[in-house]
Amino acid sequence: MSKFQLNRIKAVLAEKNKSSKDLAGHLDKTESTVSRWCTNEVQPSIETLYEISKFLNVDIRELLVSTK
Repeated sequence: MSKFQLNRIKAVLAEKNKSSKDLAGHLDKTESTVSRWCTNEVQPSIETLYEISKFLNVDIRELLVSTK
């Protein structure tokens, strides 16, 4: 399976000066899981994206790569 850049979680974490460890702790997920999201190896569910957007105080759309 080819890896597409579908999310911007890693970039938004950096913009907000948060670490993947912070996010993992907030969501009660493993750091490994968050790392896989940050590298676009796997994608979080829509519900999880919503929780990430609340944690980072951004619009959920900012976490996704635009198709245009």
